Amino acid sequence: MLRLSKLTDYAVVVLVRLSGMDGVQTSPGLAATTGIPEPTVAKVLKALAASDLVASQRGARGGYRLNRALSEIPIADVIAAIDGPIALTACVEGTGMGCESQGQCPMRGRWDPVNEAIHKALSAITLADMQVTLPPVFHLFDPPLPDQPPPNQPPQAALSAAAE
Repeated sequence: MLRLSKLTDYAVVVLVRLSGMDGVQTSPGLAATTGIPEPTVAKVLKALAASDLVASQRGARGGYRLNRALSEIPIADVIAAIDGPIALTACVEGTGMGCESQGQCPMRGRWDPVNEAIHKALSAITLADMQVTLPPVFHLFDPPLPDQPPPNQPPQAALSAAAE
């Protein structure tokens, strides 16, 4: 099963939250607004800063800010920043380590197109695409029409009231 790590999921949440805030934000502040534990937020921010997705500012008024707009950050970059290169198998990982049976493996090179397709798909989706927007405000109960009972009144009571 292909599944992103929790840290990558948290990184997306932190980056999207950073986009909605002005100025630099602290790790404890981001933890408070996201519900993610502060040590985890700090770990995620450190990895994101190492990959140049966020900039850190030291000092009493220090914190983190986005280096790019959400529309310029593909999901593939976030995954690579937190989990390393996107690779389905060791032979497409790009580390040169491969696996023990690489020399006689009948599947050697066959995973490359699959890996490339996944990488291409994840590179085409940005954090702006993932950003949650609040739905428009709506009312659960519209005001009743003249010949309809109010929403709080049971139908039988409405019939009795109409008969009177």
